[in-house]
Amino acid sequence: MKSLLLAAGLGTRLRPLTEDWPKCLMPIHGRPLLEFWLGILWRQGGGQVLVNMHYHADIVGEFLHRTQFQGWVEPIYEEKLLGTAGTLRKNAGYFDREPVLVVHADNWSCCDFPAFIAYHQMKRPRGTLITMMTFESPAPESCGIVELNDEGVVIGFHEKVKNPPSNLANAAVYIIEPEVLSWMKEREEVVDLSTDVLPHFIGKIATWKNEMVHKDIGTVRMLVSAQCDTCTLPPWSGEDEWQKEFAHNPIHVMLSSLESEYHG
Repeated sequence: MKSLLLAAGLGTRLRPLTEDWPKCLMPIHGRPLLEFWLGILWRQGGGQVLVNMHYHADIVGEFLHRTQFQGWVEPIYEEKLLGTAGTLRKNAGYFDREPVLVVHADNWSCCDFPAFIAYHQMKRPRGTLITMMTFESPAPESCGIVELNDEGVVIGFHEKVKNPPSNLANAAVYIIEPEVLSWMKEREEVVDLSTDVLPHFIGKIATWKNEMVHKDIGTVRMLVSAQCDTCTLPPWSGEDEWQKEFAHNPIHVMLSSLESEYHG
């Protein structure tokens, strides 16, 4: 299964951390966030991966130029942000009418990823074309909350509303069947997965719940809290020149000072 990691976001809520460093490379346990996602995919067999870039693309490009990513990770630069669905549609030919894994790679996630994939391939309800990862949100009023039927299929969305019907939120990790991509290719006006695509496929979206860790690290508080999460480190040693330079990057000092504020 080929994958698309969406890593082009501006990270405005993380300022001043993102003024000189991209959100997708924020440190967690001393390693960049995007490396965790690539490690997850590598452990699934290292299938071909596209990573879209825009904000601080030069920094992200240098990170992806490392030896361990050669031959299976391909960066794609967007001079103008295309939107989550726009990026997927523009690169539709890359996926060869196969299911595609789409990840908002500026989220932090630890879970049984093989089980997520196996659910889509073998256990999702008949007739569904998308499997969405979900998680229990501690602040459901600030998330996109999903409403499910007895089979775990999405029958409604509640986007950042007061008193939502549950705390089960969209984790913005999807496996999408080719029929969905074909539908998108015919509609240039479709730009965003959450607002333009998912509502159209209500009743055809299966869900799989992440019982471990999933966080939107778009705020400093959540990024700080991620430093305390137990997780599996990326499978590479981290002793190459890029990682050695990263270890001395000022972003660590900035984050450490913010941790002190929140913890003390």
